[in-house]
Amino acid sequence: MSHPRFSLIVPTFGRPEEVTEFLESLLEQDYDSFEVIISDGTPKDTLRPELERFLDQEVYPLTLHYEEYLPVSAARNDGAKIAIGDYFIFLDSDCIIPSGYLKAIDAYIEKNDPDIFGGPDAAHADFTTLQKAISYSMTSMLTTGGIRGKKSHVGTYHPRGFNMGMKRSAFEAVNGYSTFRCGEDIELSIRLIKAGYRTALIEDAHVFHKRRTSIRQFFKQVYRFGAARINIWKLHPEEMKLTHVFPLAFITYFIVSILAILSYYGSLLAIPMILYTLAVWVDATFQNKSIRVGSLAVITTVVMHAGYGWGFLKNYIHWSRHGEGMKL
Repeated sequence: MSHPRFSLIVPTFGRPEEVTEFLESLLEQDYDSFEVIISDGTPKDTLRPELERFLDQEVYPLTLHYEEYLPVSAARNDGAKIAIGDYFIFLDSDCIIPSGYLKAIDAYIEKNDPDIFGGPDAAHADFTTLQKAISYSMTSMLTTGGIRGKKSHVGTYHPRGFNMGMKRSAFEAVNGYSTFRCGEDIELSIRLIKAGYRTALIEDAHVFHKRRTSIRQFFKQVYRFGAARINIWKLHPEEMKLTHVFPLAFITYFIVSILAILSYYGSLLAIPMILYTLAVWVDATFQNKSIRVGSLAVITTVVMHAGYGWGFLKNYIHWSRHGEGMKL
């Protein structure tokens, strides 16, 4: 193959089924000027045997970089050092890539020439009910997830690490990812935008993002997101927005509403919360054409706000007491 236009860089840590599904989806691309770099930190190199058939095939160039317990930011930076494409695209291993993904990006770049870009994430029709509910909570305009990849997002668009591309020159100019273990993608987007690089949302370049497979795992994930936002704020104070405080305000009011329901005279306080959860249920049910998904989306939305808000508050207190962030 000639010099690739795109280098797809993917950090991995275990989850062989997800990585295999990701690589299989790339076999269906209707665009061929790309390479794939798996930057793996799985203990004892146990992922490698699962990928042998992809390493042997000749459909697209695949490189496996391995270092035991490789952190996510270092994994992406190491992958970038190996990459030879003109553009780097960072993806998560729990994504499934639609066949027209790279062609959509290439067409947009030819017309608009952005320096950094990203696309939305969505739920595949074959995802479980829980995965669809989590996807709704993480992407809906009725939650803070709506700023992640919608045309009507608020403010400057910051590409996220599950679907984030940029010119090689831009990545190298800002020295790539920092040492952040969570929120590293947002922090990189901020530095790139501060350096004057132009950002763009490519709506047609969506990926199917599987995310966590249990409520407990989902809570832990969004808890880390909330805590990471405080670390980003300390480094980039101007980046704290009202939307980042919303989950904490939501869960505080949610608790107040539950207590209000127990009081005859205070029950009116719960009406806004009841209307909000009803709106989430109706919207999620309509979008997914499933009452089960709609009902579960109410739970995952509350869990998302609770996890994010608790992580946000706990790390804020940690900074106040210790002058540094929590270890994530």
